[in-house]
Amino acid sequence: MEELTLTVPALLFPAISLILLAYTNRFLSYAQLIRTLKAQYLQHRSDLTAAQIDNLRRRLYLTRTMQILGIASLFLCVVTMFLLYIGLPLVAAYVFGAGLLALIGSLGVSIREIQISVRALEIYLNDMEH
Repeated sequence: MEELTLTVPALLFPAISLILLAYTNRFLSYAQLIRTLKAQYLQHRSDLTAAQIDNLRRRLYLTRTMQILGIASLFLCVVTMFLLYIGLPLVAAYVFGAGLLALIGSLGVSIREIQISVRALEIYLNDMEH
């Protein structure tokens, strides 16, 4: 393994920040959609609206998990930098590895959330066809 320096975890800051921004935008979109669906559901309870609410609930929980893992990854990168600064390179390498695993987990959950989002759009498309 190459020597871990302060610049390596610092290189992930922009990428993680952009990912967290995308996750936050997704969360805000869901919040607005949930408010709209609630009004629709209270006016006219339909199977389509109920299915969308269930779908959004799952997507919301996945987005929360994505955000938590992304924040954990950023946190662990900062801890890595601190550990390198105080002269603990071996511990820093393990913490950085944990940060990378958290980022991988966040991206994996994001893939699952995208699959569910596509299913939500399929519900709308199927309803339009009928």
